[in-house]
Amino acid sequence: MGGTEHLTVRREGATLVLTLNRPEAKNALSLPMLVGLYDGWLAADADDTVRSVVLTGAGGCFCAGMDLKALAGKGMEGEQYRDRMTADPDLHWKAMLRHHRPRKPVVAAVEGHCVAGGTEILQGTDIRIAGASATFGLFEVARGLFPIGGSTVRLPRQIARTHALEMLLTGRPYSAEEAAGIGLIGRVVPDGTVLAQALEVAERINACGPLAVEAVKASVYESAELTETEGLAAELKRGWPVFATEDAKEGARAFAEKRPPVYRRA
Repeated sequence: MGGTEHLTVRREGATLVLTLNRPEAKNALSLPMLVGLYDGWLAADADDTVRSVVLTGAGGCFCAGMDLKALAGKGMEGEQYRDRMTADPDLHWKAMLRHHRPRKPVVAAVEGHCVAGGTEILQGTDIRIAGASATFGLFEVARGLFPIGGSTVRLPRQIARTHALEMLLTGRPYSAEEAAGIGLIGRVVPDGTVLAQALEVAERINACGPLAVEAVKASVYESAELTETEGLAAELKRGWPVFATEDAKEGARAFAEKRPPVYRRA
C-alpha cells in the first residue's frame, strides 16, 4: 500500500489514512516522510475507491516542522530517496500541500505539536480536528527564519488578517482552544479521540456522492480568489454537470425509496 519508514499508509474503508511516523523526533519532516506524503496524495487521487484522506501523526504528535538538524547541515535521513528530489525538485512543496491540492477531501487529525511546518501543512487540509492539548504556531521568525511553506499567503486568507499577522510575527504558541477561536481549526475534542472523530467525519463524506464532493471542493478553492460574479459562473460550470450523472439519479432514487444511496462515480 506504499509508505516509507517515516510515513505509514492504511485503508479504513473508503478512507486513506496517512500517518506521519517519526515520533522520536516529534514527526519532524524528513526526506522519507516527504516522499511518502507526496506518494500518498497521488495514490488517493488515482484510486476512485478512495473517497477521503485523513492525515495524522504517530506518538501523540502531529508535526514539529522541518528537521532543523538537517537545515544546520548535519544531514537528513533517507538519502536513498535523494533521486526522487533530483527528479522532481518541487516534491517537498507538493508533499506539504503548497504546490498540490488533492482531489479528495483531506481531514487533519491533530494531537500534540502542530507547529512551524506542521501548521503550514495544516493550511493545505480541508477539515481540521484537534485534541484539547494540541499546540499550534509558526515559530520561524523567532528562529530568524521565514515560513516559506505558504503561510504568509494562505493564512491571511483562512483567518482574520490581524490573527494571521499576530501568529506570523510573534512566533508564539497557540492552544487548541485559541486556534479554534481564530478559525485555524474547526473543532476541539478530548485527547485520544481525535483520529476516531476524524474518521467519523471522513465516513460521512464517503457516504456522499463522490463526484459531487470533488466538484464542491474544487469550486470552493477555484472561486476563492475570483469576484463574486466570476465565482458564481465558475460554480455553474462545475456544478451543472453533476446533475446529469448517475450519482445524482441514484441520490434521488435513494431519497424517494428511503434507503442509503449506492454511488458508483458515473
